[in-house]
Amino acid sequence: MSDWKEGAAHDLMSLGGRFALLTRGEGSSVWDAEGRRYLDFLGGIAVNCLGHAHPVFVEAVSTQAATLAHVSNYFASPGQLELAARLKRLAGTGDAGRVFLANSGSEANEMAFKLARLHGNPTGRTKVVVVEGAFHGRTMGALSLTPKAKYRDPFLPAVPDVVTIGHSIESLEAAFADGGVAAMIVEPIQGEAGVIELPAGFLTRARELTTEHDALLILDEVQTGSGRTGEWFAFQREGIVPDAVTLAKSIAAGFPLSALITFGAASDLFYPGTHNSTFGGNPLAAAVANATLGYIEDSGLLENINARGAQLRTAIAELPYVTGTTGAGLLIGIRLSEPVAAEVRAAAHERGLIVNAPTEDIIRIAPAYTIGDAEVAEFLTLFRAALDAVASASASASKENPS
Repeated sequence: MSDWKEGAAHDLMSLGGRFALLTRGEGSSVWDAEGRRYLDFLGGIAVNCLGHAHPVFVEAVSTQAATLAHVSNYFASPGQLELAARLKRLAGTGDAGRVFLANSGSEANEMAFKLARLHGNPTGRTKVVVVEGAFHGRTMGALSLTPKAKYRDPFLPAVPDVVTIGHSIESLEAAFADGGVAAMIVEPIQGEAGVIELPAGFLTRARELTTEHDALLILDEVQTGSGRTGEWFAFQREGIVPDAVTLAKSIAAGFPLSALITFGAASDLFYPGTHNSTFGGNPLAAAVANATLGYIEDSGLLENINARGAQLRTAIAELPYVTGTTGAGLLIGIRLSEPVAAEVRAAAHERGLIVNAPTEDIIRIAPAYTIGDAEVAEFLTLFRAALDAVASASASASKENPS
């Protein structure tokens, strides 16, 4: 398989990435085609919450695939009903809550955008407020909610009436001052922006303003949901109740699935013909999500997420080049003192560690909820080695090119 890069260049669209040809995984380890092992501390970008080839995942896929894999949404299935009730319970929607199951975070956010329109259009309110640095997906609607020129500009014109605000409560309040707001869509923690936390009180004020102006508060928990932050949903850390929340990533531990969960009156906005999905919430996906979420709950993994997150933050803070950490639970941004995140990611990869560099000065990690002392210790050893290698290369370059 030594020519796999040539094959990828020849047959796959050139969209970046593909640092290795991975062929197998177990727990927090993956192996490439040459048999080299890597410690996976990115987890498929916050997806593989139980690690790789977890027995619960394997059993759920195998059993359901042998029974009933797919039916159209002209029909219901037991697992679909079980999952909807489970998500309502975990989110705390009460009886009025409703759930729609789809396939990806972008799809869930597309539906959230449509929810905003259904709410605002009858009264002529069309504005949807988003926050600078947000990432809501790459389909046209979700992309229109994503105020990053690199992603959005090649596909302009975007869907109109999306208003971008800054990371301040003053900017938030100004967005509502002129009226016309149908909804605000916001990530409790901005994952793709570098695990950026919103200012204290931001979400609480957003809830107050959306309620005051009869607008929806929609939370994008594609990356933060399903336990990633140590609570089932990050909004539960804030003590607020949204009108809707989107989920994907960790919800089914690697099987494609997403959800839109609505609360209260927002549950009545969709009606037959306004939305649907061919594959969304099919029996196979629902079975895996039920098994995943059930295992997280029954095994007390939320406690492990919080404990391991705290353990990692304390140790990471003592490493060279590190100025601090952001995020919650096992969604962690590691701030570097220099814009060398890409070099650190590459050095980590060379040493058998998978991490991510979402910005020039931030490394993101999102390991499995199942990690223990052994995985934490190995991560710290490999990550320190990567930091030391980058520091050594920088020092050598400075000697060769003195100012």
